[in-house]
Amino acid sequence: MTDYFAGDPRSNHERMLAGDLYIADDPEILTAQQRAVRLAAEYQAAYATDVVGAQRIARELIGSLGVDAHVRPPVFVDYGTYLSIGDRTFVNFNFTALDVAPITIGADCQIGPNVQLLTPTHPLEPQPRRDKLEAAKPITIGDNVWLGGGVIVCPGVTIGDNAVIGAGAVVTRDIPANVLALGSPAQVIRSL
Repeated sequence: MTDYFAGDPRSNHERMLAGDLYIADDPEILTAQQRAVRLAAEYQAAYATDVVGAQRIARELIGSLGVDAHVRPPVFVDYGTYLSIGDRTFVNFNFTALDVAPITIGADCQIGPNVQLLTPTHPLEPQPRRDKLEAAKPITIGDNVWLGGGVIVCPGVTIGDNAVIGAGAVVTRDIPANVLALGSPAQVIRSL
């Protein structure tokens, strides 16, 4: 296998945090991922009997969880620590936030069921992909955004304040503020 990191003394975890190519075989990465899986499972179990108590676990799982923000389980994250959810935002069932790079969700958002926010990227060239290289690009969701059920947001995308993304849309590029976008790939349909 090619030594992609010759002369680079950083760990794969350090490369990941810098947004550079890395291989997810770092012990720090595995430990952080296991923590996220454990806390997500604890959150789902606690939510079934004690919603208020479950919020303590959610605040441990999610890097920044705003005042009166609410996330319904199950929730799936790579780390949780690189996820920020703003005040009064509501996140429905089956939320997937692959937070290899930072994911920022603003205040007063509505996130429908089965929404996926996907920061990881992989090389297009076959050999580096076979060698398990990956990287990630951050996702930013503005304030008062509504993502309909089943929306997928791809790496590096920013969605502006007050935008509405229709159910099932695949957002592959930035969406400006105050618009309605639909489809796959998502297209701006009209201003709001």
